[in-house]
Amino acid sequence: MESWLTSQKTIEKSKRYYAHFDYRTDMSKCKEYVSNPRNIATHSFYPFVHYTKDMSKFSFEKKGLKEKHRDICYAAHIDRCIFQYYNFLLNELYNNECDKLGIGDVAIAYRTNLRHQSNVDFAKKAIQFIRDSGNCYIMIGDFTKFFDNLDRNYLKHQWCNLLGVPKLPEDHYAVFKNITHFSYIELTDLLELHNLEDSSSGRRELNARKRLLSPVELREKNDLIKKNQEHGIPQGSPISGILANIYAIEIDKRLHDFVSEFNGMYMRYSDDFIVVLPNIDESSAIEKLKTINGFFDSADCPGIELQPNKTQYYSFSKNHLANCGLKVNEEADCSNQHLNFLGFTFDGNKVSLRAKTVSKYYQRMRRKSKTIAKSENYTKTGKHISKRNLYERYSIRGAESKKGNFLTYANRALDKFGADELISLIPERNMSKVRSFLKKDYTNNTKNKKGTTEL
Repeated sequence: MESWLTSQKTIEKSKRYYAHFDYRTDMSKCKEYVSNPRNIATHSFYPFVHYTKDMSKFSFEKKGLKEKHRDICYAAHIDRCIFQYYNFLLNELYNNECDKLGIGDVAIAYRTNLRHQSNVDFAKKAIQFIRDSGNCYIMIGDFTKFFDNLDRNYLKHQWCNLLGVPKLPEDHYAVFKNITHFSYIELTDLLELHNLEDSSSGRRELNARKRLLSPVELREKNDLIKKNQEHGIPQGSPISGILANIYAIEIDKRLHDFVSEFNGMYMRYSDDFIVVLPNIDESSAIEKLKTINGFFDSADCPGIELQPNKTQYYSFSKNHLANCGLKVNEEADCSNQHLNFLGFTFDGNKVSLRAKTVSKYYQRMRRKSKTIAKSENYTKTGKHISKRNLYERYSIRGAESKKGNFLTYANRALDKFGADELISLIPERNMSKVRSFLKKDYTNNTKNKKGTTEL
């Protein structure tokens, strides 16, 4: 315990540089406070700060980008350290419970005992299992708004079970109450309060403050505080991930035991999961997949529901992958002929990086290139903008740096999966892509300037 509290990794992970309702702190300064149950039992938690993160996702159905919105809440500095500490405590208990139940390899996200493995390793494991099976049926599932739909009473029940107690200790109950009945203030309201725009520069200026509001100011602005009234836990807190895993213990155990009867595989990463049923005839496979669907319709695990448009079913035989969704569910979406899991796509023969992942990478590269070209290498204040930053972030040059970039990830995936996969195309084409983007954007910028001059 003491070694975890004082480790450099724990301390670095506890540091955050954003402004909040308290002053900045980290585990090196508050470890005695957060590790004392009496303090936590009576601790007054601050409201979270909430904002909506807008992301562009590639959609095969719409043949382009579609907007996705995710609600993010971030905690005050002292509260974050408390959540981090209880995340550690619960993770230790959770890992032991999973080993006892025989499901140690099922949930692969938010684990503290799987540190030397990444999404690449888990995707490789799942795809290799499919290949080794020769003939199999596969289900790719997605829970509907997993964090938003968690039932607080069921979460408390699961939390008690993990601790082996009929009632939560006072310190654990204080953490439970805050994470389920949490309050928050909109980031946009705080920006407006300080006469700042909702922009990158406005947020930077806000986060440069020592604190967002003093305790007196926070009380005076009580009307800005909103409360989570019904169900769910905030996404973005250090404890949210392990609580989601604890919540899903029963469904994980049930699914694992069921597929194990047929020497199958069940693996879950947060709200995404994969089931593989090997060496089974079609009629039996369809029956088993329908049974699995029924697990999510029962009341045994409230709040966990399948997202219909993201649930896919496939048959695999002799390097051929086919979508067989309509045989399992008449309303199934069969438009996706390739299997997508943990950022990788498998077409039955080759593995590649998922299209939306690559699309996002090139989209960001292009945006950066346009900014450099439009500004003619200088900011509004006269500061020089070097192309080096573009190359470090998006080219093979930066892949070997200490920070690394997307190509570092692509090369790691290439090492794991092997050179025969389509992953190798990303690093090979990269430098030419960066150069062509820059050339095109500088050319377009020159043309636009000439057109403006002629007018």
